[in-house]
Amino acid sequence: MDIRQQMIDMGRRARRASRALAKASGKARSGALLALADLLEAESGAVAEANALDLAAAAERGLDKARVQRLTISDKVLRSMIAGCREVAAMADPVGGIESMTRRPNGMLVGRMRVPLGVVAMIYESRPNATVDAGILCLKAGNAVILRGGSEAFHSNACLAGLMHRALEQAGLPRDAVQVPATTDREAVAELLKLSDFIDVVIPRGGEGLIRAVTEQATMPVLKHYKGVCHLFADASCDITRAVPIIDNAKTQYPSGCNALECLLVHRDVAEVLLPRVDKVLTAKGVRFKACPRSLPLLGDGAEPAMPGDWGYEFLDLVLAVRVVDSLDEALDFIAEHGSNHTEAILSENYEHCMRFIREVDASLVVANATTRFNDGAQLGLGAEIGISTSKLHAYGPMGVQELTSAKFVLLGEGQVRE
Repeated sequence: MDIRQQMIDMGRRARRASRALAKASGKARSGALLALADLLEAESGAVAEANALDLAAAAERGLDKARVQRLTISDKVLRSMIAGCREVAAMADPVGGIESMTRRPNGMLVGRMRVPLGVVAMIYESRPNATVDAGILCLKAGNAVILRGGSEAFHSNACLAGLMHRALEQAGLPRDAVQVPATTDREAVAELLKLSDFIDVVIPRGGEGLIRAVTEQATMPVLKHYKGVCHLFADASCDITRAVPIIDNAKTQYPSGCNALECLLVHRDVAEVLLPRVDKVLTAKGVRFKACPRSLPLLGDGAEPAMPGDWGYEFLDLVLAVRVVDSLDEALDFIAEHGSNHTEAILSENYEHCMRFIREVDASLVVANATTRFNDGAQLGLGAEIGISTSKLHAYGPMGVQELTSAKFVLLGEGQVRE
């Protein structure tokens, strides 16, 4: 069977499985997630062995530090995956709930019922933990899912998929509800993206190049997660003492994350006090600065003049662009030009400035007086997330269980006819 036929067969099986999942009880779907949590604990050694094969291959291929970090299933990552399974299992079942029921003048009741999207295809790089995150969220929401991870995580993903199949069977659900193509051939992705008859939506997660390629080729709707160029604006009224640890956390806690800080904007009135303190803390952690002419003299030896391409660039590393601005208006204009609709933050003790920033900035999460690193499904109370949508249709921001459902209209009548 050639790759095209393999993908068509996979799509057909996913469609059949999606119907079975949609009518299954919420208890059964949650049971599969709890079974998966137990299997991840029991088979942690097998998961580590599979991941070690991928890490060894990554070293031979010379993968960069950021991609290796995303590829690694550490004990902490595994514990997070297990906790995610149990947290999502404990969530209320989103499928079948009726919301916004109203009575029309003719007496009929009109409402909306939450329904699964159907079949979701997830195409992503590195991040084998995304295999579990995507799988459990789709299952909880009643969706079948086809998971196509990067070739660098092939062994890890195959192992995790095998555990999900066992969990599904233990819960009496079809194993085809979760499928992973048994090939690293890139042609598989191209063929999957043609299957609009079977796949309802595709979610790419990875570098900008991957997302653009999927968007250009897909014959079904795409929920995009473009680059995370996150800005933080330190307003003239910001609390300097509080600002430094927030900036530090946003840049250094996980620099390869899509919600890590990439550009610091500082009001001219606080630049001389704030920037030397930021330099002292961040330089000690290995951060290098790409600085505008006004900020360069206020930073140490780890700073160099910024080039035009440094504005709006996703470094995914211990590199931070820094720019001094004259006003909130200038900061807003700069973010509008260089932002990526991901995460933007303001540090300010001025309530009106905070509210204006929140209203006017176009991003999936706008933050006042906290780190950009909070743009994460778990941190925002959604449980695990399948990705962060930077497009406004059908979801904007972290996509949890609720965002993996849609709503159909329901009408309850008593014999009414239209006149």
